[in-house]
Amino acid sequence: MGQGLSIKRCDFKITMNNNNHHTEEISTKRLMVRRGQPFIITVSFSSPVYNYLQQLKRTFLIVQTGPNPSKTDGTQVEFPISRLGDQKQWSAALEEQDPCFWTISVNTPANAPIGQYALLLHASKSYCLLGNFILLFNPWCQDDEVFLANEAQRQEYILNQEGIIYWGTENAVLAQPWDFNQFEEDIVDICFTLLDIGERHQRDKDHTQRKNPIYICRTVAAMMNCDEVRGIMTEYGTGKYYDGTSPSKWLGSSPILRQWVALQCKPVRYGQCWVFAAVMCSVLRCLGIPTRVVTGFTWAHNTNSSLNVDEYYDENGMLLTHDKSARVWTFHVWNECWMARTDLLPEYSGWQALDATCQEKNKGASFCGPAPVQAIKEGDTEVDYDVCYFFAAINAKCHVWIHKADGILKPACICTKYTGNNISTKSVGSERCEDITHNYKYPEGSLQEKKILDKVYRRIKTLETTTSSKTELRSITTALEEPVNLFIQLQSNSSLLLGQDVPISVEVFNPSSGEKATHLVLGVQSLHYGGTPITQLWKKEFHFILKSNEANTLQAIVPYSQYIKELGENHLLRLTAMLRDKDSYICFAQEEISICDPPLIIKFPEDMVQYQPASVEISLLNPLAEPLEKCVIVVGGRGLIYRQRKYRLGSVQPGSTQQLHISFTPTEAGPRRLTVNLTCLQLQNLKSYKSINIAAA
Repeated sequence: MGQGLSIKRCDFKITMNNNNHHTEEISTKRLMVRRGQPFIITVSFSSPVYNYLQQLKRTFLIVQTGPNPSKTDGTQVEFPISRLGDQKQWSAALEEQDPCFWTISVNTPANAPIGQYALLLHASKSYCLLGNFILLFNPWCQDDEVFLANEAQRQEYILNQEGIIYWGTENAVLAQPWDFNQFEEDIVDICFTLLDIGERHQRDKDHTQRKNPIYICRTVAAMMNCDEVRGIMTEYGTGKYYDGTSPSKWLGSSPILRQWVALQCKPVRYGQCWVFAAVMCSVLRCLGIPTRVVTGFTWAHNTNSSLNVDEYYDENGMLLTHDKSARVWTFHVWNECWMARTDLLPEYSGWQALDATCQEKNKGASFCGPAPVQAIKEGDTEVDYDVCYFFAAINAKCHVWIHKADGILKPACICTKYTGNNISTKSVGSERCEDITHNYKYPEGSLQEKKILDKVYRRIKTLETTTSSKTELRSITTALEEPVNLFIQLQSNSSLLLGQDVPISVEVFNPSSGEKATHLVLGVQSLHYGGTPITQLWKKEFHFILKSNEANTLQAIVPYSQYIKELGENHLLRLTAMLRDKDSYICFAQEEISICDPPLIIKFPEDMVQYQPASVEISLLNPLAEPLEKCVIVVGGRGLIYRQRKYRLGSVQPGSTQQLHISFTPTEAGPRRLTVNLTCLQLQNLKSYKSINIAAA
């Protein structure tokens, strides 16, 4: 190398740097650093350098990223090695010098594009590649847009590789485990492949955009998107999964991402909203953006930002699959990402809602976000990034229409069904479910909520241009102004164990001054979580006279045998009660219940120590009146069991308990989680999990 400066080797001090940059779990062999924070390298020379000051004046470092690095667009930067570095831009400071080596502190700006970088040394007219490194976002750096001040939150939303996703109904929230595995070594490379392909399809050649967390979030969401050929996953609404994997069968993100690469970046089959959100959480956490998975119950989907959504039933209380795509989902799962919004008002910084599931929109991409959660709460629907869609999804009112046999649609009297209930996420540092509804909306019925809704309705009326929309609003108003002639209340358990009968209680009341001849129809149908009916399972009719101001309570039992055959993958039942009189006045009530799988009980020994053999007991109780046949259990746990293990249990007889003892040796200390997944002919994808603290050896 010119003028006697010849490089022998360069030590990237990977262990020290990766520990300092919170990337040691990603790799112990490659340099992974976070922007806005210096890292240390040592350059050793083939022969002693005595006149280092003279050499220093003509020695520079070069960093470059992207397919075509250029000084013009900032993807290639050359900077001198000096005695003092500059913390605001690419710089290098000589920390220690010796005739045989230089120790250099390299500083990266807090707004540098993330990506794979090459580091070169330029001395005189010669260039030497010192090595390659990966640069990520830095939530620990105050100058980074993704800075998160709370260390416990950084541990949860960046470093935690194990999560919980909530589903079920608003009155019976259920939890399922998910392994994000964002720090398995090949995942970071897959994430950058994902960005490369996303940019290629968007025909975006500006590599400097990767400095912007908004751009990264939108690129990842577009790649997750179910309606694109290029997407990571294919969405599947209902039915069988013969040509792919059922969404409920996935246990973590890394198998999906690896399968996507193995398929030469063609979509993996199949995913649904919680799978999209979980995989996106893995990718964004890996890249350094604080991210969490959020579940909302009674979500109005595909409303195209309208604050009204209609449900249609026949005269037997059967939910109809209407041509209109807007419907109320039992639950929906999306993401929140933490960042400063330098492009918007300061109060919009913080959590941003990001939804990769397909939406029908008038224009733009079919994903939504990142939308400031604060803007959603305040009803600032004019703010960019799909605030209006999120606001409508959690604030729309559902109106029920009865499709009569003669083809006429008649509005049903029903207590207004509100959307956006019990918005939940995993709490920081524990497995507790945290209700964050207050982040998205003011308390139901409060003056603040009324004020926000009035503001949004005024804006909608200002924007309305079509006659059809005005007519629709008038017809709804007329329907709601009808006098209440009958009252009905439907009650049942919010959740039941598989194998139990479903008890139904209905209270009816006649508030009018005269008696009424009434007809009551009770119905039960299985339901897909996306609001699509599967089939009617049970129906019962009652005819009776209600005197003036008389109340009557009716009881019914739906046998287990009636719902088990067509329960559906999500184990959701919709109960309906339709009461009408001779004047065709219709009163309607509905409830949704979850049918829960039998529990898998996991028992650890009281004390477990790293590198010491241990065993765990897994117990399954069969609550059914028939054997559970061809039972298979899959067990996994990072730091507990190397790769997943599969065990065949055979059959479990009715009412009996089957136990499985598994021996293993934990290899990592600290909090660890064991995940168990059971499948058999009668049950699919029954999941359980339990955490334990492993003492260090």
